[in-house]
Amino acid sequence: MAETAVGFVIDYLTPLLTQEASLLRNVHSEVLDIRDELQSIKCFLKDADMKAETEGDSVRDGVKAWVKQLTQVSFRIEDVIDEYIFHMAQHPRRGGFVGSFRCIITLKARHRIASQVQGIKRKVCQIKERSGRYGFDSSDINQQDGSAAAPWYDPRKGALYLAEAEVVGIDSPRAELIGWLLDEKQTHRTVISVVGMGGLGKTTLAKKVFDSVKQKFDCHAWITVSQSYKKEELLKNVIKKFYEGNKEAAPEGINAMDEETLTNKLREYLLQKRYVVIFDDVWKVDFWGDIEHALLDNKNGGRVVITTRNMEVANFCRISSFVHVHRLKPLPYEKAMELFCNKVFKFDFEGRCPTDLEELSHKIVGKCNGLPLAIVAIAGLLSTKNKTIDEWQKLHDGLISELESNPHLASIIKILSLSYGDLPYHLKSCFLYFGMYPENHSIRCSRLIRQWIAEGFVNQKKDKTLEAVAHEYLTELIHRSLVQVSWVDSNGRVRTCRIHDLLREVVLNKMESGFCHILSGNGSNFREEIATRRLSVVNGSGSSLFHGADQISQVRSILNFNNNEILPDYNFILGTLAKNFRLLKFLDFEDAQIDSIHEDIGDLFHLRYLSLRNTKVKKLPRSIGKLINLETLDLKQSLVFEMPVEIKRLKKLRQLIAYNHDDTRHFCIARRKGIKVDKGFGSLESLQKLCQLDMNEMGIEVIKELRKLTELRRLSISKLRSEDGRILCGCIENMNHLECLDVSATSEDDMIDLESMSSPPLSLQRLYIYGRLRKLPEWIKKLQNLTAIVISWSKLEDDQLETLKNMPNLLTLAINHDAYVGAELQFEKGMFPKLKYLHLMYLSGLKSVVIEEGSLVNLQRLDIGPSPQLKEVPSGIQHLKNLQYLYFFDMSMEFKKSMKPKGGQHYEIVQHVPHVRISYERDGGKYETFRLL
Repeated sequence: MAETAVGFVIDYLTPLLTQEASLLRNVHSEVLDIRDELQSIKCFLKDADMKAETEGDSVRDGVKAWVKQLTQVSFRIEDVIDEYIFHMAQHPRRGGFVGSFRCIITLKARHRIASQVQGIKRKVCQIKERSGRYGFDSSDINQQDGSAAAPWYDPRKGALYLAEAEVVGIDSPRAELIGWLLDEKQTHRTVISVVGMGGLGKTTLAKKVFDSVKQKFDCHAWITVSQSYKKEELLKNVIKKFYEGNKEAAPEGINAMDEETLTNKLREYLLQKRYVVIFDDVWKVDFWGDIEHALLDNKNGGRVVITTRNMEVANFCRISSFVHVHRLKPLPYEKAMELFCNKVFKFDFEGRCPTDLEELSHKIVGKCNGLPLAIVAIAGLLSTKNKTIDEWQKLHDGLISELESNPHLASIIKILSLSYGDLPYHLKSCFLYFGMYPENHSIRCSRLIRQWIAEGFVNQKKDKTLEAVAHEYLTELIHRSLVQVSWVDSNGRVRTCRIHDLLREVVLNKMESGFCHILSGNGSNFREEIATRRLSVVNGSGSSLFHGADQISQVRSILNFNNNEILPDYNFILGTLAKNFRLLKFLDFEDAQIDSIHEDIGDLFHLRYLSLRNTKVKKLPRSIGKLINLETLDLKQSLVFEMPVEIKRLKKLRQLIAYNHDDTRHFCIARRKGIKVDKGFGSLESLQKLCQLDMNEMGIEVIKELRKLTELRRLSISKLRSEDGRILCGCIENMNHLECLDVSATSEDDMIDLESMSSPPLSLQRLYIYGRLRKLPEWIKKLQNLTAIVISWSKLEDDQLETLKNMPNLLTLAINHDAYVGAELQFEKGMFPKLKYLHLMYLSGLKSVVIEEGSLVNLQRLDIGPSPQLKEVPSGIQHLKNLQYLYFFDMSMEFKKSMKPKGGQHYEIVQHVPHVRISYERDGGKYETFRLL
């Protein structure tokens, strides 16, 4: 935690020392000295974390106290600087009598802040001096890369010696890996990467595969790779293992050979041999660069297997080799139960779970979420206990504390913690943020990214937005197997994610030193000794947020999950926030039971993020204009439909999300409600996302101000009048970075004029049009980067769809609500080669769909209906070899009869599709659904 706190403060101070030099003129040299001292301390922190976990009690307690002091002083530095900036913004320098009077008033305040900075400087120097007491050595840390081995039992070693009967759930991946290894058609060197989170069974799988195939190769080697290794030692180990496997004596003088000699010796040995080598537990992304030249591509079919937690390790190998990647998944629940019972009841009850323990067994296995390491460890502990309900209930209820203290289970957290320890500090902060969300919570990636930015976790990179950099951070956490993807949308974008429950326990343990305090319904209130940066409010505990809050001034972020409790006098509560948390930067009240915002919200000068999503708030106070540092304002699904004119002062605003949609299937344009803005909103030139403006409520002069918003990446417009289409097109032409355009008419029958745009933004990737079109605009042909098109109510005919036929990169195509009025849709050979999702919904005139062989070759999902005149499945559907989901919505009885499993003339045609679902009309206007699997 100290590493993240210190790293953050260093990053925070560096731009302040340049960009805000005029503000810091009285304390500039002291702040510079503090930053430099912190940079020299930072190199000790990995060593401190290691000592805090592995040394004896006296040293460990001393190190923890040192780390806590460093964390707290980091917090204080940020507080004092923010207080100074706030003070200078409130009292800017002015000339004349007023300026002199203000200067006299603020002189004492400036002197007080300068004294605080000098005090912090002394404190930092003292902390640095105390580091010597614990033997911190930054040079050793740099050499070892912070990964010295700790003296603890690693249960993964047992995976090398498991009997066949003890292994569960690897039959399918083992067969796949063996097939790749023994593929005689592939004569070139092949790398096979097994990727997955710690404890998932990568070593077990690789060892069973290795034992099955090693005798089919001329030479073989198994190498366990440490987090920190020396290249020469790695090469020596590979050579020795190859010779040992063939019962040959290793070359003389091998221990004295340098890197080049070792590489040549290994290449010489492999010259005419077909070899297989396993590198288990690889951490370094550039590991392949250290070994590839030594492992000769001799055209005899050399095979290299790498097990790793990091997908980037696998990707790095693609530079010079053919690569297969197997993403190892958690055990299915049935297999998890089988593994659990095999371990717990190996010598009792004939290997079966007794009836009275079944419910508890299911609960305990459920907590493991398919992680074999946890299942085996917990099951091993239970095998030593009495098989009684009371004994098992105690373990279930106290599992969290047992994970930290019980020697049988502590290794689980240690193994998972290795992945956290391997992260750079900026990713540690991002990963710790998952702990602020409740258990089993699926997190919107867009929300998470905006929160990281508001917290200051995301570092600016040249020619990239902060949002793009944050996406890179999230991708890296996913590739490192620390974050699980929950939902990927039809455009291939990761939309929701989560972390494994046991990884969350790692996070909660790391958060204890000040990153976040969770206020839960078990009576967890403020305590005087708590010094935390963030509060997460969950489980009906919102009222505790305001009892004793005046004791805490360091809180910068409040994230609310208290969604069921209606707090009394919420206006007063928000006023209390402004009073007690005046340095607050982040306030998220999504889903909270609130209906108004206190005027004092404007006093939160440093506020960067404000979310009132899915609340009953109807109006924003005029004081919102005082939040000059605000970057995100999220009002989606609230009742705010008009922005106060003061919003034009928010020059740093990057995300304005304010719309209320009815997301039911029977969607209509009238339910798309946006917001009204007044003249002057064009001053918000930092905006990147604007969703959505209600054009029907705005004058032409206001609409023209859109041309000033040249940084927009996403623009959503509702109730566009036909006569305003040309003005909008002129504005959009200026938006060179625009990636998503969403436009709807005033009603389903009103025209949208989008034809006048001659130079559309070539970065446009997603286009959504809701309303009548004379024809598809010609400028669409220029958009070769389009990945998604959604068209509704456009009433296009066959010839008017021609524009779409040459969209090579399209992933999603939706033609809905009579956007097409023809009787037949024909997809010709070669059309839409990358399309994955096709939606043909509410097309009342559609009678047939024809799919020629060679069309839609990558289609994965096809949705059709309601289409009352469609009597049979699309012709040629059997050609769609990659189709996974086929859904027919609200179809006629005639269509249903043709699809019956018995007697239906079209049933056989769709049997190759794994998931087929059909809902059909029944008497009384109701619908029923049946599935073909």
